[in-house]
Amino acid sequence: MSILETVIQVTLYVTAGYLAFHTVYLLFFAVAGHFYKEVIKANKPIYKNRPICVLIPAYKEDAVILETARKALKHNYAGDFRVVIIADQLQAFTLQTLRSLGAEVIEVHFEKSTKGKALRYAMNLLPEHIYPIAVILDADNIMGDGFLNQVDITFDNGYRVVQGHRTAKNVDTSFALLDACNEEVNNHIFRKGHRAVGLSSALIGSGMAFEFTYLKKLLADIGETAGEDKELDIRVLRDKVTIHYLETGWVYDEKVSSAQVFTKQRTRWIATQIDFVGGHLSAGLYQLLFKGNVAFFDKIVQSLLLPRVLLMGVLTGITFLSIFLPWGPSFLFWFSLLILTGSALLIALPKRFYNKQLWRALINLPVALKAMSIALIRSRKAGNTFIHTPHTSTSNAKL
Repeated sequence: MSILETVIQVTLYVTAGYLAFHTVYLLFFAVAGHFYKEVIKANKPIYKNRPICVLIPAYKEDAVILETARKALKHNYAGDFRVVIIADQLQAFTLQTLRSLGAEVIEVHFEKSTKGKALRYAMNLLPEHIYPIAVILDADNIMGDGFLNQVDITFDNGYRVVQGHRTAKNVDTSFALLDACNEEVNNHIFRKGHRAVGLSSALIGSGMAFEFTYLKKLLADIGETAGEDKELDIRVLRDKVTIHYLETGWVYDEKVSSAQVFTKQRTRWIATQIDFVGGHLSAGLYQLLFKGNVAFFDKIVQSLLLPRVLLMGVLTGITFLSIFLPWGPSFLFWFSLLILTGSALLIALPKRFYNKQLWRALINLPVALKAMSIALIRSRKAGNTFIHTPHTSTSNAKL
């Protein structure tokens, strides 16, 4: 066997181990998610119907923020709550209208805008002694009925950080439906599945609730990272604080409706993920070996996983090529990985998505794979740059 053949064979076996780990990891938590039972009791709270501060960072979101604010202000919470719009480069008319609606507006101006810096600025201005809970929404998010009531009850059960069930409010295009399916698969595997075995839920970036003073501490030196959700995630886990998943607490989120926007969004996500791995890999090993912090290490493992669309694309390609390659694992091995990985994703997908629209959405998988590949290439140049994903409407929210 030549040196080149040896290199190819070793590469294939290393790749096989890496992708096999993906399959086992996803399949394990996909199955575990079906054993998750949310046990939250409405005990008599220390502070009944705690005051809640709802923070909504809005960067150039004039198209959606007014409707989001209107619905947030009309939310049916039994206690006192305050809606705070953190306005970054909103138009004067939008600012005036937000104030007339009754929302509090905090204007921010940065040379380099990031969500983390906007939140930190607002938190430093708000009175922490009045609001024990802070909820973070995106500018396109709509809280489902009773969301804040459920958050209040969850905090009464002793949790300090809660991730709500973020789900799609628009499935009007095949691409949006595909994105919605991806979100629900992630909810099942990285939230339900992890909570089922005693690990923390992953944070998403919105639909999150924190103990107010704790969030202020977490944001104190957040820096200019474009992935503030991952940074908050890792800081909470470093403190060994459990992140609870509020499965019945719905927050509706706009899904991307075109390949162009999908590519832009995923470029930012992949760049953030790469930066995250580089900054925390050694810390993950340290936390596991010397602190026994399994949840922290698991978060690093999650960041090493390929996005699901890329994973299926890579497995499909290698499975096909293995028919002709004389080196490495057999076709049967690769085909088994492909089937098991696909099965894990289908197991994790909620039953309500199994309809004729799903098959129409699946046709877009090759387009999504192309978009992810472009995003992967562009992410090397994007680095830690904040890339804004535009939103268009709030009219399709299922409330």
